[in-house]
Amino acid sequence: MTLNSGQVFHWEKVGAGFCGTIGESAVYVEQLGNVLQTKMEGGVVRRRAQHQLFRKAPRPTTGATAGSRELAPPSVARVVARYFALDHPLEEICSSFPRDPIMNAARGFCRGLRIIRQPKWECLATFICSSMKQVTHIRQISRALRQRFGEKKEIGGDEVFSFPSPSRLAQTSENELRKCGLGYRAKNLLETAKVITSGQADLDSWSPLSDRKLRKQLCELPGVGMKVANCVMLFAFERIAAFPIDVWIERVLREKYFVRKRKVTGQMLADFAANYFGAHGGYAQQYLFHHARMTGKRKSQRSHSIDQFH
Repeated sequence: MTLNSGQVFHWEKVGAGFCGTIGESAVYVEQLGNVLQTKMEGGVVRRRAQHQLFRKAPRPTTGATAGSRELAPPSVARVVARYFALDHPLEEICSSFPRDPIMNAARGFCRGLRIIRQPKWECLATFICSSMKQVTHIRQISRALRQRFGEKKEIGGDEVFSFPSPSRLAQTSENELRKCGLGYRAKNLLETAKVITSGQADLDSWSPLSDRKLRKQLCELPGVGMKVANCVMLFAFERIAAFPIDVWIERVLREKYFVRKRKVTGQMLADFAANYFGAHGGYAQQYLFHHARMTGKRKSQRSHSIDQFH
């Protein structure tokens, strides 16, 4: 559920699990009950492995030796655990959500969903490409950028591609980026890649900033507005109070929390969200978003016309 919840867009379903990348490493993940089994290749890690969450379990059938109980090297376990935020106290976070009908429904529907810790540049670049795009289109753009400009990796016989670095994209042209389906977003992505490559913006150095200052810095980058900034704050900088308001969330807030009000501004929605959902607002937002998107698809069966992230 976490990998299909609109946070990341490059993981592909393979067998009973998913293949993708974490940074520069190719990764296969498969959940069996309370155990997250992983296999990683790329970088210095080459061993097939499983990462135990709560109990022992047999190794995944993909490439495993019968009866093997080899555990993940600590480096693999740390990388995967950090990426999937396995240290987040999910029960405590969910119990902090407001007790209202729509939030209760979202909490039950999204049980187990976590906010992924994404690489900062990858997250920023992906959400610059997401403006006014359907989730399926964002996935296509991400795949095209990776295949054209990233590095090919292999894991278990499957090919995956790393996300291109800002320096790699800064060397391309707007026309080349447009071939990946970015449209007008190509200019913004190119300019942001150049700003970061030149050292004018250092994403890692922004980590200690306050939420207000971080948001301001992000919004100064080409192609970054309030929605994209809040997404990057939530998914890359772990500011779990950040509450991105996209098409789906705006609809939920207007229809469920502002039922009798006709004139509701974006600022009113942002202020309400910050006060009502509180310190774990980002988690509440993601649960509301995924619940609305999934149940909305089922009800309308016209998801291609409304499945926009921004």
